[in-house]
Amino acid sequence: MYKVLLIEDEDIMREGVKMSINWAKIDCRIVGEASDGEMAVSQIKTLAPDIVLLDINMPLLNGLEVLQRCQIEKQVFATIIISGYNDFEKAKQAIKYGVTDYLLKPLDHEELIQALHRCKESLLLKRQYQTFKEKIHEVSERELFVFKQTEAAVQPSKSIRALLALIEERYDEKISVQDIADELGRSKTYLNQKFKAITGYTFNDYLNRYRISQAILLLEKGEDKISTIALDVGFSNYRYFIDIFKKYTYILPSEFMQYAKNNNKSKVTKDC
Repeated sequence: MYKVLLIEDEDIMREGVKMSINWAKIDCRIVGEASDGEMAVSQIKTLAPDIVLLDINMPLLNGLEVLQRCQIEKQVFATIIISGYNDFEKAKQAIKYGVTDYLLKPLDHEELIQALHRCKESLLLKRQYQTFKEKIHEVSERELFVFKQTEAAVQPSKSIRALLALIEERYDEKISVQDIADELGRSKTYLNQKFKAITGYTFNDYLNRYRISQAILLLEKGEDKISTIALDVGFSNYRYFIDIFKKYTYILPSEFMQYAKNNNKSKVTKDC
């Protein structure tokens, strides 16, 4: 059952919302109320609601300030803004905070029910997207640049630094350990062994992980076709790109792109 937090400074309005809907019938329950912005932030932290009905104009902190505070603290919930006609400009500003919907006072109860259903769908997408983001954390850009070394660990040698620079600068090209081996006059086998000892990965595995991390950034933008992205990050074989992406992230590139697209859509409210 979805937990709903009702934030409204008018007592009559809060009571009207509570009594006008059969909450259990739509798989929801009101877990708390707040009558000002400071109380709202506190209740969101304490109750971790799934859905927040938020009045845009309240004392202490207005609705936008509440959303801003919760965004900074990475609270995850779906939001329905409740707005008076004179708050319309504020309601439009709420778009950047990813509100699911906003409704004008006086509330139409059927519209509220439909908005609650949209919130549930939005929340499901947000959670699925968050799960996928966690799954691909191991191949994130940050992880690829940070080596977990103990105080006794030896710093990467010149040859290993050269291999890492090669990956960073030319990951979109056809590259191999042999390129650096020839340049430094070293054995390919020796460099492969040293690279794995320092990074924990073979050169090819590390290169593929780096390429996939770059692909993830492009997929999130959603500006190019997947086949184009595969080429842009160094995979000449589209089928191989699909296989490697799924190996590291456990999902298909198309699935990740769709969830990223839906997540971005949830940040835009309907145009009233």
